[in-house]
Amino acid sequence: MVTIPRQFNGPPDSGNGGWVSGLVAQARLEQGHTGPVTSRLRMPPPLDTPLAWEHDADETRLMTHGGALVGTSAPGSFTREPPPFLDAKTVQTGYDGYPGFTTHPFDQCFTCGTGRGEGDGLRIFTGPVGDDLTGAPWHVHEAFGEDDGAVGVPVAWAALDCPGGWAADFSVQPMVLGTMTAEVYSAPVVGETYHAIGQLAQRDGRKFFTSTALYTPDGELVGRSEQVWIEIDVATFGR
Repeated sequence: MVTIPRQFNGPPDSGNGGWVSGLVAQARLEQGHTGPVTSRLRMPPPLDTPLAWEHDADETRLMTHGGALVGTSAPGSFTREPPPFLDAKTVQTGYDGYPGFTTHPFDQCFTCGTGRGEGDGLRIFTGPVGDDLTGAPWHVHEAFGEDDGAVGVPVAWAALDCPGGWAADFSVQPMVLGTMTAEVYSAPVVGETYHAIGQLAQRDGRKFFTSTALYTPDGELVGRSEQVWIEIDVATFGR
């Protein structure tokens, strides 16, 4: 049994897409998989609700106790190059221009919400830096470290989540995560600062295809993702 604590929300009453995708991916990794994992969210992930796992050779599933499918994970692969490294000055420019400071559909989001305090949310505020890119520095708060001082898979995936969404600009069209393929090469460490980069690849109707990367200040790629976002009507989402 597992629950998604309310701290890890995206929209007010459902789980943060990256965190939940990472949770489902972690279950797959614990089955012995190595390499990229693709997680798909099938419904708004419920908060503070007991959920159950199902595993087979091809797929891991997160289920409600009523039998509804919350999300799946399976071996994945990347289709694009990761977003490019951006230097400290450029990611600071992105932070300073973060659209979420003025318009944010989910200001309590665990990853990018401006209403979350230090140690409560990740506070990754990626703004535009040109050429369909967003960027911001991310300083890893000690509250998110595990016993070894590194963050776990769900938090790392959450950090690889919203920078891609802001490359498609949540302030113009609210979206939620549908699919995320990610791999963490070196888990982010408490006390360190990373460069979070998002990139918009294309739009197809209500779907937005984006990529995200985390780099050290020296340009080492520590994790990357590719995502599909779905445009929503905030007033009716989850109802």
